[in-house]
Amino acid sequence: MWWKSRSSACAPRSTLPSPRPCCTPSAAWVTCSRTVRFPNSISLRLALMFSAAALAGFVLIGLTLRVVLDRELVRQQQDQVQARLVDMQYLLERGRATDLAQRAKDKIETLSSTGRARYWLWSPDPQWRYGPEAEQLVRLTHGRRTVLQQDAMALLSVDLPATVARPAVTLVVGVGNEPFSQTLAGFERLLLPIVLVGALGVAALGYWIARLGLRPVVELSNQARGIGPHARKQRLTDEPLPVELAQLGRSFNAALDRLDVAYVQLESFNADAAHELRTPLANLIGQTQVALSRERPAAELRELLHTNLEELERLRAIVADMLFLARAEQGERAAQAASRSLAEALGKTVEFYEVLLEEAGLSVRIEGDARAVIETSLIQRAMSNLLQNAIQHAPRGSRLLARVEQASGEARVSVSNELVQRIEPDQLTRLFDRFYRADPSRANSGANHGLGLSIVKAVALMHGGSVFAQCEQGLITVGFAVPTIDA
Repeated sequence: MWWKSRSSACAPRSTLPSPRPCCTPSAAWVTCSRTVRFPNSISLRLALMFSAAALAGFVLIGLTLRVVLDRELVRQQQDQVQARLVDMQYLLERGRATDLAQRAKDKIETLSSTGRARYWLWSPDPQWRYGPEAEQLVRLTHGRRTVLQQDAMALLSVDLPATVARPAVTLVVGVGNEPFSQTLAGFERLLLPIVLVGALGVAALGYWIARLGLRPVVELSNQARGIGPHARKQRLTDEPLPVELAQLGRSFNAALDRLDVAYVQLESFNADAAHELRTPLANLIGQTQVALSRERPAAELRELLHTNLEELERLRAIVADMLFLARAEQGERAAQAASRSLAEALGKTVEFYEVLLEEAGLSVRIEGDARAVIETSLIQRAMSNLLQNAIQHAPRGSRLLARVEQASGEARVSVSNELVQRIEPDQLTRLFDRFYRADPSRANSGANHGLGLSIVKAVALMHGGSVFAQCEQGLITVGFAVPTIDA
């Protein structure tokens, strides 16, 4: 087939490995393409960059040396022309009249026998003419005070006025370029292998240096390979590391610390969630099993269904709260925020809980005010959870303090109640975790499901705020902070 023949024909054009074929058929032709990827090794990359930089440097140095050598050879050639011209000029100006023309020609032949220099004489007197093309060379160099580079020779001439011993003559001296050209060509032939060998040497040296410099990275990798679920407390040692990698090691250890905290929280969450879900599920199963143990009248079954419905409503509330927390953790923000008075929202929330407060024998004092851009329904939900938490844990006959404060560009809403039992500092940091209870016995778990303060934290995050909890002077204060209008 035509396509197969074109495909097989283009395949040998590239020997680079590729995960996909190079030939792509189209309506009228087949195109070949390869993606050349840079080596995925830092050592090789550094070696290639070193060699490229060295090659560029060697080439630049070589070209510079070549230009300098060429100029030096030209200068030496010109010096030779000047020296030979002066030598011959001395003979023609100081020689005796007896056979001066013949002696000049004999010396020219002697000097020219080496082949490195040539001489020409031209004069109106034919006796003082020597060399072919003398007249043309005289016209070419006449009036020049510098060396003329002509073809493969450097030429220089001088006009000698007539003397008693001879007529006026023009002397032309030429020195060939061949020895100098051979020297320059030899340098160029030697330069290429030197540049290539030097670049390869720098590449090899750069690869070795890169491997040596990256050895701490290999050590870090070996240490990191030993960290796993069975060794969660193991960390990278950053003492012998270079300064550049020590920060990486510390950052990696900090990330491991955060992951370990999240892992512990996840383990606790699984256990706490199982405890919270176990009670309503056990109630549903137990009551249903009892009802099925024998025949029941319709009224009793209706009462059982009402009881089961309450447990199912509780399960639905847990699921709804968990979905709300998930949306908050995914970055959902308060959509219907507007400038509101926090004290006004807090007062309405306290008013809603008046009956429950009376039943618990508690009173509430509200202090302070601040304005913030909030979604009222969400903020009141957080305030309700704070009040429910305080009502549940405050001793009967005590007073709750609901406070709104403004400081440092944020408004803080908190509810304080007297402590019934001591709370450890590590417990304070976990009060806002899902399903967490400071009481390990999880007494009175049927009244609530341990997500109230987690929802407070979620509401604060949806408003760009934070949460806090502190114990001092026999009081525990739990609250949240949101940015104010001026923040």
